[in-house]
Amino acid sequence: MNRILIKNAKIVNEGSVFEGDLLIEDKIIKEIAESISAKPDVNIIDAEGNYLIPGAIDDQVHFREPGLTHKGDIETESRAAVAGGITSFIEQPNTLPNAVTQQLLEEKYQRASQVSYANYSFMMGGTNDNLAEVLKTNPKNVAGIKLFLGSSTGNMLVDNEQVLEKIFSSTPMLIAVHCEDEATIKQNLEEYMAKYGDDIPVKFHPLIRSAEACYLSSSKAIELAKKTGARLHVFHVSTAKETELFTNKIPLEEKKITAEVCIHHLWFTDADYEKKGNLIKWNPAVKTAADRDALWKALLDDRIDVIATDHAPHTLEEKKNPYTSAPSGGPLVQHAVVAMFEAFHQKKISVEKIVEKMAHNPAKLFKIEKRGFIREGYYADIVIVNPGLPWNVKKENILYKCGWSPFEGTNFKSRITHTFVNGQLVYNNFKVKDLRCGERLLFDR
Repeated sequence: MNRILIKNAKIVNEGSVFEGDLLIEDKIIKEIAESISAKPDVNIIDAEGNYLIPGAIDDQVHFREPGLTHKGDIETESRAAVAGGITSFIEQPNTLPNAVTQQLLEEKYQRASQVSYANYSFMMGGTNDNLAEVLKTNPKNVAGIKLFLGSSTGNMLVDNEQVLEKIFSSTPMLIAVHCEDEATIKQNLEEYMAKYGDDIPVKFHPLIRSAEACYLSSSKAIELAKKTGARLHVFHVSTAKETELFTNKIPLEEKKITAEVCIHHLWFTDADYEKKGNLIKWNPAVKTAADRDALWKALLDDRIDVIATDHAPHTLEEKKNPYTSAPSGGPLVQHAVVAMFEAFHQKKISVEKIVEKMAHNPAKLFKIEKRGFIREGYYADIVIVNPGLPWNVKKENILYKCGWSPFEGTNFKSRITHTFVNGQLVYNNFKVKDLRCGERLLFDR
């Protein structure tokens, strides 16, 4: 039996921080107490007063497998994730081929079962013509349905309003949406191309993929969800105006409409395009400081429910292309948790709130079984964070397959020292062990 005793930890869970010990037996958290006596067959790890948190659950990643594996794959990106304190991920269907049939979806699960370091789920993709396949999705072992209402890979843009209403009214599953209005973006892009050609300065990206495009699409999706009673989750909210669409008047468990914000929209602003260029070109775009401030406000007052990454690697060569051919997206899973701890050091957010938004709330809103909390009987997906062990992000310690990070050169005050997935120590101080012990997430639905 695998027994690990973590002693002298500041355990962060369900709104409180308390000093204590935690015993792991095989995959499970066996005991949590102020003090647990060591036994001869127990491996002891002294947390030395550092934070012990539930592993983060990243509800939106793009690990690029199948079809785009020159950018990343399930093995490499899940390896980077556990190094960053993310123990579970939900991956999106816009791979090649798109995961829009049950067979293609299941093939991704089979691949992950062989190579993933972290726990995994994959979303079923909706299109204008695959409703029958969408309705076959098993709510017990698939995270949800993903719809692109703007910006997609392959044939995944769902722009038929009748189809949209059918999907919203037909499935009881969580529907996650990317909201940007394509007609607005197309018109904006044509105006800037008329002036600059293909080499549009990237600083205009948030004016092309504008706040208006985001709000128009998000508000329509929310209106449709209210009309049909659908369970809607809006990915990567990026504008101040969109935050007004969400409520904090009811508990998360009772919300039918929820929202996510991503690390890059909490960290960067349009002032960073001058230095970072296409490296911070995302869809939706990084916008103004006022938008960033509003996102922080909505996150802290619980209108926004989840912090995620939208991890979406591309090669540096691809990112060096002119604006119109440089892809949007960037790698983030290795640096997301420590980026939020940096915000903790800046007194923007508490450690308890980080855990709520990155672990508890994803588990709640997706109804993930026995993960996302430090509770006896739950899976031992846990992370030790040293808040006073500085390090610098540089090429040599970046684990993404694409080999770069928008945080390169950043000094972080906090470091992930240990990551456990299903009770196995998979990461310890910059070293990922060769333990692909991730399991398929299951859902209490």
